[in-house]
Amino acid sequence: MATSKSIAGLIGPTTVAIALSELINLRILWANVTPSVIYLNGGLLFVAGLAIVRAHNRWTAAWPVLVTLTGWFILLAGLIRMFAPVLAQRRAENGAAVYPGLVVLLALGIFLTFKAYAPENDKPSA
Repeated sequence: MATSKSIAGLIGPTTVAIALSELINLRILWANVTPSVIYLNGGLLFVAGLAIVRAHNRWTAAWPVLVTLTGWFILLAGLIRMFAPVLAQRRAENGAAVYPGLVVLLALGIFLTFKAYAPENDKPSA
């Protein structure tokens, strides 16, 4: 659980910051999107996702599975952007798909941040 909280403490605030900044600056980001930038972004996402999956590959029926799923999602998103940057560019230009995705990322980030930084509810045994 300590590893889950540590990684969630990194993923949560980072996801919140990325989702909010992209929601605010989406038009600026779209103006500078090229396949080479998407490829570079994919490489960075792949490394980040792989690091999360290597450090935290837990399949439990509790909230830490969101850390694992986030790692796998980031890894796969990186691969897609590396192998099909033009397809990823077309999908990024479709605003109807981007905004709901950013809202989901924001919600995930808030949840993981809460789980990482909230005090534990361990009740002492009587």
